[in-house]
Amino acid sequence: MENQKKTKEFIKTGKRVVEREARALDLLEKSIEESFSKAVKLILASKGRVIVSGMGKSGHIARKISATLASTGTPSHFLHPGEASHGDLGMITSGDVVILLSNSGETPELADVISYVHRFKIPLIGVASNTSSSLLKNADVPITLPNAKEACNSDIVPTTSTTMTLALGDALAITLMEQREFTPERFRTLHPGGNLGAKLITVENIMHVDNEIPTVKTGTDMVSVFLEMSKKGFGAVAIVNNSGALVGVITDGDLRRNIQNLMSKTCDEIMTKKPFFIGKETLASSALNLMNDKKISSVFVLGKENKILGILHIHDCLRAGVI
Repeated sequence: MENQKKTKEFIKTGKRVVEREARALDLLEKSIEESFSKAVKLILASKGRVIVSGMGKSGHIARKISATLASTGTPSHFLHPGEASHGDLGMITSGDVVILLSNSGETPELADVISYVHRFKIPLIGVASNTSSSLLKNADVPITLPNAKEACNSDIVPTTSTTMTLALGDALAITLMEQREFTPERFRTLHPGGNLGAKLITVENIMHVDNEIPTVKTGTDMVSVFLEMSKKGFGAVAIVNNSGALVGVITDGDLRRNIQNLMSKTCDEIMTKKPFFIGKETLASSALNLMNDKKISSVFVLGKENKILGILHIHDCLRAGVI
C-alpha cells in the first residue's frame, strides 16, 4: 500500500511540474509582442554575431540558445560572464548583438558586460522577469518574461523561468531562420554528422556516376545486357538512345519473367518503357522510402532531357546512415 501511495505521489508531482511549466509557456506566448519583433530586426540588421551570456542556470540556457542560433543560420557564441571580466570581453566586437539572460535582472557578474557594451555602443537585448531591473533598464531591447511561479512549491528552483527563456530563444532562432530562408541544404552543411545530417543528404551526394552506371544502347542483344548487368552489380540496366536519353530499364526481375528464349531477344523487347526515376535533388531518405514502396533495390537519377546522371542503390542509403 505504501509503495502504491508513493507511486501516486510521484506521478502527481510530475504532472504538477509539467502543468505549471505549460501554463508559463502559454503566458509567454501571449507576451510575445513588439519587443520580440525589435529583437529580431536588430539581429537581422547586424553584420556580426549574436553573443549570448548568462550566469548559473541562465548560463546553461544561454549556451543552448547560442548553439541553436548558430545551427540555424545566425552566427553566435556563448560568453561566460565570469570569464568576460578577465579578458573574454574581447570576444565582443563592433557589429555584434549581445543577449543577456537573468531571471532577476540583477546578476552581479553581468555588470561588466553591460558596461562594456554601453561603452562601445554594442546593441543589447536583455531578458529578465523584473521590468525595473538593472538589466532591462540598460537594454536597448528589453524583453520581460511573464510573472510565473517556479515548478517547485518553494518557488526558488529555476525551472519555469528557464523553460520560458529557452522557449523564447527557440522562438528567436526559428523566426530568424525563416526570415533568412535557411534551406535544408544549408542545414545539412552545418549538420553533416548523425541522424540530422543523414536525413538531409541528397541523392546527388551518394549516387554512382559515370562508368559505374549500367547502360546499353537500344537494339542491344540480351547477352550483352546480361553481361553489363552482372558487371555493374545493380540488378538493373538503363537502355539509352543515341542522344544518351533514357528510354527504358531492364531489371533482374524482367530477366526472370522473360527467361524463355531470353538470349534470342533484344533489350527493346524486354525493357520497361516508362521506368520510375528520381532527380538528383531528391532527399536520400525520400528515395529510400520510394524504393521500399515500389519494392525495387535501385533507381536511376535523371537530369534534363532524360539524360542519366547516376544510379542509386538502396544499400547506398543505408551505408550513409539513412533509415
